Amino acid sequence: MDQQLFDYSPITEREPLHWPGGARVAFYVGLNIEHYPVDAPSTSTFPGTSHLVPDPLNYGWRDYGPRVGFWRLLGALDRHGIRASALLNSDVAAHYPQIIEAGRERDWAWLAHGKNNAVLQQEVEPDEERAYLTEVVGTIEKAAGRRPRGWMGPALTESFRTPELLAELGLEYVLDWTNDDQPYRLKVPGMLSVPYSVELNDIGLFLGKSLSGPEFVRIVRDQLDQLYEDAADGGRVMALALHPFVIGQAFRHTYLDQALEYVANHPGVWLATSDEIAEHYARTVPPTG
Repeated sequence: MDQQLFDYSPITEREPLHWPGGARVAFYVGLNIEHYPVDAPSTSTFPGTSHLVPDPLNYGWRDYGPRVGFWRLLGALDRHGIRASALLNSDVAAHYPQIIEAGRERDWAWLAHGKNNAVLQQEVEPDEERAYLTEVVGTIEKAAGRRPRGWMGPALTESFRTPELLAELGLEYVLDWTNDDQPYRLKVPGMLSVPYSVELNDIGLFLGKSLSGPEFVRIVRDQLDQLYEDAADGGRVMALALHPFVIGQAFRHTYLDQALEYVANHPGVWLATSDEIAEHYARTVPPTG
């Protein structure tokens, strides 16, 4: 079955994309702020106990994020003047309201990220998906003080109907299709795809590839330098995906700080949010066809 959500568009055949102030690269931090139920398996550091209920080893490792790691990471974002694009499970509103308040104080962008990180979007019954998304979006709007404009599914999951239902709810873009360095329009009217990354992502780099802190810094630098070079033909987007229970570990903090310092001081970089990137693209790039 071929996908029907977007057309093929080689980046070499597009009109140049221009960012504000003549920037070449629009950079944003996709900060995953998640809730993990104690009685459901999810991302684990030790698979040997991941089937157990309760699973103190893996649950505690994940729970380090909202308790400690987030607050350490927050300091790094503040030092470098970076406003996060918060990928927010709606259950966070009930469990960690102090985190949402910290983001509200800093005028973060808020994206709907499902109810929690144990329920994947394909697991929602088709006849319940509209009500489920309505509840998720409404809960986030009430807690964050503004309606989310973007969506990223838990584990980047969608059903075939998700973008259409999100558009009905007033959302404007999704991050789930990580197949480009520029935003593009979906076939759902009013909906964009904005670049996100499963490669430049602390879970994949530190857990999947067991990279060291210095290697993480080098990869961030290399990604930005290459995108900056590519952007001679039109602006690019660089997304850095972070999870507080991974990058927020004490021994990794100095390397996050080094990576953000490099990005924040690099010429031609627009420190943006995913909301700002989507809004600028929708406003300045006319539809084709």
